[in-house]
Amino acid sequence: MKKMIYLTAILFLSLTGTATAEAQNNADAKAIKKEKKAAAAAENEKLFNAAVQAMNDYSFVMEADKVEFKRGNFAYVSPTTNFVSLDGKHAIVQLSFNTGRAGANGIGGITVDGNASNITIKTDKKGNVTLKMDVMGKAISATVEIKVMKGNNKAYATVYPNFSGNNISFTGVLLPANESSVYKARPF
Repeated sequence: MKKMIYLTAILFLSLTGTATAEAQNNADAKAIKKEKKAAAAAENEKLFNAAVQAMNDYSFVMEADKVEFKRGNFAYVSPTTNFVSLDGKHAIVQLSFNTGRAGANGIGGITVDGNASNITIKTDKKGNVTLKMDVMGKAISATVEIKVMKGNNKAYATVYPNFSGNNISFTGVLLPANESSVYKARPF
């Protein structure tokens, strides 16, 4: 009987130790997950602040990885050749599709540049920042609106042509101009 009680006690203690070790492992995993989440949030906030500063400096590139057209049709595109940029008062809007055709700009799309005016920057209640500008050039007359979401550098841009209703929307990230590596093709 003593042997049975002794074995039961050992079994109970070993099960308690296993449960304690599992609880400790779960707590460690939760702590690691929480640390990773905090580090990602800090990095995203850093990217957001850099994007907002670039907007305020009028020196940014919004690199697009998705372009959406008037009736909801969209295409995934290369951020290197699809972008909206502002450098001082000089704006560029470039579209390029991987169609294998040369296009007006030599890389399968169009590149239009012009002068930016009426530039306004507003922050909404949620902390999202919107830049709005009019762009006038030889091949473009449009209002461009770029919105950067609070907490990261994810951006949405819409080009509203003044002489047609063929709006084009871009989805991507907004970077300071010196951190971007876009390829500007031949202007239209």
